[in-house]
Amino acid sequence: MIMHRADQTLAIRALKSAAPYIRMYKGKTFVVKAGGGVFADSVATRMLVEQIGILHYFGVRVVLVHGGGPQLTEVSAALGNPSRMVEGRRITDQKFIDVTAMVLNGLINTQVLGICRDLDVDAVGVSGVDAGLVRAHKRPPVRSAAGEMVDFGFVGDIDSVDTTVLRKLLDNALMPVVSPLSADESGTLLNINADTVAAAIGAALEAEKLILCTGAPGILGELADPGSLISYTDLKGLKRLREEGRIADGMLPKAKAIEDAIRGGVRRVHVVSYRSPEGILGEVFTNEGTGTLIVADINALTPDEQQSGP
Repeated sequence: MIMHRADQTLAIRALKSAAPYIRMYKGKTFVVKAGGGVFADSVATRMLVEQIGILHYFGVRVVLVHGGGPQLTEVSAALGNPSRMVEGRRITDQKFIDVTAMVLNGLINTQVLGICRDLDVDAVGVSGVDAGLVRAHKRPPVRSAAGEMVDFGFVGDIDSVDTTVLRKLLDNALMPVVSPLSADESGTLLNINADTVAAAIGAALEAEKLILCTGAPGILGELADPGSLISYTDLKGLKRLREEGRIADGMLPKAKAIEDAIRGGVRRVHVVSYRSPEGILGEVFTNEGTGTLIVADINALTPDEQQSGP
């Protein structure tokens, strides 16, 4: 490809604009969570991993946590075991936990590692089971918002996160690619929402940022209007959106994960689109951003940040 002088000038300007952010974030830890929807599209998957790879090249310590919901639904249905969702969370029986191990630890994790190899990103696949990374217990039956008692089966709630294996990988310039499949103390496999795992890992690593990549451009003021993107909000604003019904279904676990991450010490959480070739990079390396920024308190943002809507 031949780059014209005008293109070179734009590229150099972009690098100069990004330089302060590169200096700021070099050596810091980002946890990036990608939903399973992106992995159904090979082009979108590569765009996403390319952006994460650039963070890695710039010296950011990146942990990538991936989901796999659509693939789990598809494979399980093909095997004659359709799944059921309640309030954005999946009921998991014994057959489904077997499919979960196959899809998350096998299909998706390996797919991501293959792209990382092609991009010269030194990555290692792990799961919540490995080296006791995520310790959990089986969730007891709970009452849904509709008043129904729901047994989620082999679904786990996190007890603790031991980041030893992640820190060893990061200290050796390796990028962990984490499947959220976990286990209890007896080794029983448990399915845990990937947003929940990403938030817990972010808090345990005292991450600078948690970046949630979704099919939407960010958090929307109106569910059906992509143009109603909320540039930034805080925990109070997030609670208000949920109470008004503007956060629903699959966004409910994300909202809970955002709250847990921030209360656990993650400074900033970003919700960006995996469909955009600059979703992550534009959010991290520009003041304007591309998605939604969530902080503990909006008053902690600088006037420039509040004006531009980072």
